[in-house]
Amino acid sequence: MTRHVVIGTAGHVDHGKTALVRALTGVDTDRWEEEKRRGITIDLGFAPLDLGDGVAASVVDVPGHEDFVRNMVAGATGIDVALLVVAADESVMPQTVEHVAILEALGVSAGVVALAKADLVEPGWLDLVAAEVRERLAGGAVAWEALVPVSAVTGAGLDQLRAALRRAAATPAVRRADDLFRLPIDRAFSVAGAGTVVTGTTWSGTVRPGDEVLILPGEHRARVRGVQVHDAPQPAAEPGRRTALALVGVERDVVPRGTAVVAGGGWRATQALDVVLTLLPDAAPLSSRSRVRLHLGTAEVLARMTPAGDAIPSGGSGMARLRLEAPVVARWGDRGVLRSYSPPTTIGGCIVADPWPAARPRRPHDLDALLTPPEERVAAAVARAGARGLELADLPVRLGIPPSAVPALVEGLAAAGVHRVGSRLVRSEVLDQARRRLLDELAAFHRHTPLAAGLPLEAARQLLDDPGVTDAVVADLTTEGLVVVEGAAVRLSAHEPRLEAGRSEVVDRVGNAIRESGFEGKTLPELVPAGSATDLPGIVEYLMREGRVVRVGKDRYYDTGVLDRMIGLTAEALSESGEVGLAQLRERLGLTRKFLIPFVEWLDAHGYTVRNGDLRRSGPRLTKGRTAL
Repeated sequence: MTRHVVIGTAGHVDHGKTALVRALTGVDTDRWEEEKRRGITIDLGFAPLDLGDGVAASVVDVPGHEDFVRNMVAGATGIDVALLVVAADESVMPQTVEHVAILEALGVSAGVVALAKADLVEPGWLDLVAAEVRERLAGGAVAWEALVPVSAVTGAGLDQLRAALRRAAATPAVRRADDLFRLPIDRAFSVAGAGTVVTGTTWSGTVRPGDEVLILPGEHRARVRGVQVHDAPQPAAEPGRRTALALVGVERDVVPRGTAVVAGGGWRATQALDVVLTLLPDAAPLSSRSRVRLHLGTAEVLARMTPAGDAIPSGGSGMARLRLEAPVVARWGDRGVLRSYSPPTTIGGCIVADPWPAARPRRPHDLDALLTPPEERVAAAVARAGARGLELADLPVRLGIPPSAVPALVEGLAAAGVHRVGSRLVRSEVLDQARRRLLDELAAFHRHTPLAAGLPLEAARQLLDDPGVTDAVVADLTTEGLVVVEGAAVRLSAHEPRLEAGRSEVVDRVGNAIRESGFEGKTLPELVPAGSATDLPGIVEYLMREGRVVRVGKDRYYDTGVLDRMIGLTAEALSESGEVGLAQLRERLGLTRKFLIPFVEWLDAHGYTVRNGDLRRSGPRLTKGRTAL
């Protein structure tokens, strides 16, 4: 089985990176005329490299000039193995040091040092340079293979270099194919017959031709027409490979470097990040409102940095809030590079601890909690979210876990007092508070409207200001036998709608007012003279349950006997002519359109009539000879 890795070059300008890649792969990665004219690499170049023993590498050749460090960072993003090139005739130079700092900030854990141009120096000088390189790299975060002297001109040391790269690639980074798909874009161009093509290193997940994808930032949707790896068509884009995607539905100008192709749901851009920030020993301390450049994925954005506590000292670490001047796509655990605003020099790195932080910055002691296992982090995040809770769809991005790990994670959170409510996670306290409030509201509702069958569920959802929590609480209380749901209303199980002593008079008064309104019926506001506004909903509901009143439309009430006469008159008109229009019914019933239209629509809805254009004919309830309610 072939193992795929991405190798990225690093090193000072003119130290021979491109020449060495050409000697290893046979590919000249300098594509632009200006690169060939100036003799330096300006933009990223790419080449395949077979390392043998089932290891296939994609090589990303990056520029070494200080003016193009932003391009170097974009290329170093997503690499598994670093190929640090140091010219034997010059030794360690400024960009050598800066590139190593960038590799460490990006979390690259394995690398090989090539002492290029070894044919130009004496063995004694080569030993001195090798000793200096070892000293400079000692104690760093990258595990470097033994130094390999090499010459791109004579070919000396190339086999040893391939072997060293193969050893360094023995333990590749974990990139799951079943994860959410993400490919930070480093190039975009148009190809006749293929449309817009984007390239980058697939960080995670898989997409196939025909899949729908999203371009972020920008929310542009596209479809994958084709997938290629080093000009060879592939059935799918897989993690850890240099990939080209042909996209349908987007133009080249909406997919610049810095955007990302994503799929699988849960992704959205952000303009604020909570990060664990580490400064280089020679970087100036960062205090509140410091302006920095953040390199994340292939994006470069300006940001204002606010420490969670005191200023972050040189060589120190701390929690910080980054407020970005442009949106980026981020996920928990992403690593970024920080550079100073002016002049732009690398000052440190950061790890994304929260891609969608709350408005209020965290306190310093929250730092450790953001790097704990997912179970602890999600419990803390749910607690901070309060009544809003956390969306389940956000967890893979917020926690840096594949979607397949979410169900087991959620199941194990009950012991921590976190529960699923619809599509969200909320704390037990949120449910307990909603439970108490609903029971109190129901008790108050029954006291004030004893004739009502129950509080409408929609009203309960509005009272608690959260439909999902309301439904979850109602379901639990129903299971416990504390409440009863009847139709679209909920009541306490101990409550029975009843007509209290002394109330029959007002009930009869309301019923009589409705009956006396005849064919026009009454709305609740029109019934206020017959009963107080507070009591009316319950009284009318009681009359409806007793069969004395029927609601027509949204808010008009009719006496049952009166409505039955109206139905009878409609039936007579239909029996005479088979079909009737509104004008005929208006004449038969003596109603204006204000009252006629709701009544006719009610007839249609209840099967008394069937609409046929502008006419009505008898419906099934009239056809069967049933004219009474």
